[in-house]
Amino acid sequence: MKKLNIYFTAGIPQLEDTADIIKTIQDSGADMIEIGMPYSDPVADGPVIQQAHELALNNGMTIEKLFSQLKSIKNEIKIPIILMGYINPVLSFGFERFCHECTESGVSGLILPDLPPIEFEKNYQEILEKYQLNFTFLVTPETSDERILYLDSLSSGFLYAVSSSSTTGNENTVLKNEEYLSRLASLPLQNPVMIGFGIKSKEDFENVTEKADGGIIGTAFVRILLENQDWKSEAESFIKSIKN
Repeated sequence: MKKLNIYFTAGIPQLEDTADIIKTIQDSGADMIEIGMPYSDPVADGPVIQQAHELALNNGMTIEKLFSQLKSIKNEIKIPIILMGYINPVLSFGFERFCHECTESGVSGLILPDLPPIEFEKNYQEILEKYQLNFTFLVTPETSDERILYLDSLSSGFLYAVSSSSTTGNENTVLKNEEYLSRLASLPLQNPVMIGFGIKSKEDFENVTEKADGGIIGTAFVRILLENQDWKSEAESFIKSIKN
């Protein structure tokens, strides 16, 4: 069975909705949850997720607040929770303190796309291992085989394969990049491969996971949270439509 990872930005549509969204994602059958930590300059994200970051910050979401929300439901959540964000707010919080709080809050892994692998090896890998946190690197169709193997060797949990070189939610994302997906499938990788960016439907999900272990849906899910007052039933229906 292919794994489904659902991304949303913490602190939307309302500041206190985070716990309800997590429970809805779990109860609807997703296999893991990726939570975006709002940031004022989310350069890798498209307009929908940028809008979500802005709304979350206006709502008053902070890293401290997110950890508090996660702790409140820690015992109810049985699927992995991964935090995704940018390195600057994490460093401002204090990297080791952040990792300690992740462990206390039931977080199992991190994705920090703007943390260079060399910095990761030199300064942060040991701390992550100390707190038993997975760390995921991203690869793209332009990444060489040699570098994919290197990033895979540093990653744990899974390897995040960006479906095409674009920002999240790009309507022109090439999903069925046959050559790229075949290349990934042929490499002796130690981690499962999850494909992200541009998956909007069950058909998209099935297409990209023919040769991968799972898919990550972000923009399409965030749009539901931003555009529907009754987001809960819409969110449930959407996830079930992908998984069933």
